[in-house]
Amino acid sequence: MTLSPAEIDALLLSLKIAAVAVAGALPFAIACASLLTFGRFPGRFLIDAIVHLPLILPPVVMGYLLLISFGTRAPIGAWLLHSFDIRLVFSWTGAALASAIVSFPFQVRAIRIALENIDPGLHQAAETLGAGPIDRFINLTLPLALPGIIAGAITAFSASLGEFGAIITFVSNIPGQTRTLPLAIYTAIQTPGGELAAARLAMLSIGLALCGLIISEMMMRGIRRKLTGQVRP
Repeated sequence: MTLSPAEIDALLLSLKIAAVAVAGALPFAIACASLLTFGRFPGRFLIDAIVHLPLILPPVVMGYLLLISFGTRAPIGAWLLHSFDIRLVFSWTGAALASAIVSFPFQVRAIRIALENIDPGLHQAAETLGAGPIDRFINLTLPLALPGIIAGAITAFSASLGEFGAIITFVSNIPGQTRTLPLAIYTAIQTPGGELAAARLAMLSIGLALCGLIISEMMMRGIRRKLTGQVRP
């Protein structure tokens, strides 16, 4: 399967946007999942609902909310532009922000499940031995939650590769700047005679998704083997 230069640009841009989106959101996802798992405070359920809003809202709505918040005439967007010369709208960094927000709940859910499955007795034993909260979190909680962290990151990465509505609404469909794989497929479908290109890009997207799932499973099996000495069926 031979890709054209424009299709290669769309592929590389998609990979870059997904990688930046996942890497940028991961620390916040870990913090948010920890807060929702271990925190006990009023309004926790409201925060939980807000975090998971991108799962149920149409992506176009998320893109619109980003546009009215980070557009060059919007309060936050204008402040970023005039104070730091940062323009998110119509740029690949804006596409990364949109992908990060849309895929954020996938990371939080996976990490939260991993945290909830940690035996509380381990934390109590570590506390008895004199380990402080930060020490317990770094040396006990994070290693035990690593399978969930990796699963969430890879799932979010795959979701970012397939994001369409929020990106095209917030940063448009600009070749070489914001045209990711899904947008390239959309463009090919709208172009006369572009059916073969659309099919080629669709097969590429399917292949990337399958590779992500396989890598995720292999990495989680390896981590489980190190943590438990056995691989779950």
